[in-house]
Amino acid sequence: MVRIKPFKGIRPPKELASEVASRPYDVLNSVEAKAEAGERSLLHIIKPEIDFDPIADEHSQEAYEKAMENFRIWKEKGWLAQDDEEYYYIYAQTMNGRTQYGIAMCCHYEDYLSGAIKKHELTRVDKEEDRMIHVRNQKANIEPVFFAYPDDAEIDAIITKWVAEHEADYDFVAEDGFGHHMWVIRSKETNDRITELFKGIPALYVADGHHRTAAAARVGQECASKNPNHTGDEEYCFFLAVTFPASHLRIIDYNRVVKDLNGLSKEEFLKAIEENFVVEKKGAEIYTPNALHNFAMYIDGEWYSMTAKQGTYDDNDPIGVLDVSVLSNLVLDKVLGIADLRTSKRIDFVGGIRGLGELQKRVDSGEMKVAFALYPVSMQQLFDIADTGNIMPPKTTWFEPKLRSGVVIHSFDE
Repeated sequence: MVRIKPFKGIRPPKELASEVASRPYDVLNSVEAKAEAGERSLLHIIKPEIDFDPIADEHSQEAYEKAMENFRIWKEKGWLAQDDEEYYYIYAQTMNGRTQYGIAMCCHYEDYLSGAIKKHELTRVDKEEDRMIHVRNQKANIEPVFFAYPDDAEIDAIITKWVAEHEADYDFVAEDGFGHHMWVIRSKETNDRITELFKGIPALYVADGHHRTAAAARVGQECASKNPNHTGDEEYCFFLAVTFPASHLRIIDYNRVVKDLNGLSKEEFLKAIEENFVVEKKGAEIYTPNALHNFAMYIDGEWYSMTAKQGTYDDNDPIGVLDVSVLSNLVLDKVLGIADLRTSKRIDFVGGIRGLGELQKRVDSGEMKVAFALYPVSMQQLFDIADTGNIMPPKTTWFEPKLRSGVVIHSFDE
């Protein structure tokens, strides 16, 4: 079971929602953020280095202090205001005509420490500590993490009924073309029922935001250790997540581009990969992988289909079955000599949201020599890996659309 609760959200007035809400801190660099940030944008709080000229070090004390100052100013000006009661918030996103519905809620840090909130990626201590400083300073989770849960028919029915019967509190399309919609559940009976239903959910799964989750849990643990009267019910024990039923989510492909062929000619390279793959030339038209263990490759102006041969992968191994593992083991490591994806300077990664044309562009420019497109990981594969305590290889999952930061904020400043 997992422990969740409603909370008194801090959020913008309806007429300012689209101005305040921003892309997350980790999907754009400081220069991009400075160019994108309007006067009321949350980017001034989550990327405060942009308020300096020249742009400051994002890890500097002056940047951390600026974030605190801006959060205070946004509340003083009424650009952010706290609800009087504790609510759950339905947060929906629309991309390409398809809408996914989640619930903004507070989750308990002990569930992360116990493994009831499951992860599938490794985190870096330095990134955790950077996020911890923001959470600790602000006494708030400014940005939500992105969770998934196994589908539950009654929770789905509650969301469907509320959305059908109530006007959205927010309904706007961001500059990237994605729609964002939010409903405040102003019914104690409904909120209590949601809390009760989630007691029957066996686990939550981190989809996106591993560092923010780890940082929030560590701050909760830190606060508990400093409180001699700690009960486990304090607001600092909880952190902000938007949690979606697994069936609503789609993982987008996460592709690879490589700078060289490890000293091989094109012919030698193709011959080497034919040992483990059935390779078919597809021509100049973009080819998209059509099934698990089928890959697309682009080299020298031509696309190829690569299908891993039987016996080269293990469908019973939650890690071995992943196409990122198949490609890494049989091509990137064995043929191209790239053993460590985290440190190699010869490889780069391209989110599928950019399209396969981006792979072709980077090879045609001469920057890269060969590109590989992968069939997307499924939510069931993610669950299988998290359930078995395994960790996915680097750059395996890409979720889109991203949660908009500033739609709702959780404060534990009591």
